[in-house]
Amino acid sequence: MTSHQIALVQSTFASVLPIADQTTALFYARLFELDPSLRRLFNGQMADQRRKLTDMLAFAVNQLDRRDVLLPALRELGARHVTYGVQIAHYTTVGAALIWALRQGLGAAFTSEVEAAWTTLYALISETMRSGTLGANAA
Repeated sequence: MTSHQIALVQSTFASVLPIADQTTALFYARLFELDPSLRRLFNGQMADQRRKLTDMLAFAVNQLDRRDVLLPALRELGARHVTYGVQIAHYTTVGAALIWALRQGLGAAFTSEVEAAWTTLYALISETMRSGTLGANAA
C-alpha cells in the first residue's frame, strides 16, 4: 500500500468507528445474503462477532506501517479461522461484503480512490490470512 492509501484507509476508518456496530451489522447481513451457507460458521452472539471484526480491522488499520507486527498476526488469524471452518473461497465473499458495507457506511466519502485503498488493504489482509490458512492445512 502507498502512504496515501494508508492515510485514506486510516482517515475513513476513523469515520467508520462511530458507526462500527451498524456498519458491521450491514457487513454480516450482506455476507449471509451473498452466501447463506456462511451463517453456520457463526455460533456466538453476533454483537460479539461485530465487535471482533471491528477490533481486527482497527488492529490492521493501526499497524499498516508496522508490517512486522501486522503480517504474523494475520497469518495466525488465518490459521485459527481454519478451525472455524473457513475455506479459501470464503475470502472473496468476505471482501465483497466488506467493501459493500463500507460503501453503505461512508456514503459519499467512499470515493473510487477510497474504495481502491480499502480494496488494496483487504487484498493484503486476505492474502496474508490465506497463507496462514494454507499453512494450517499443511500441518
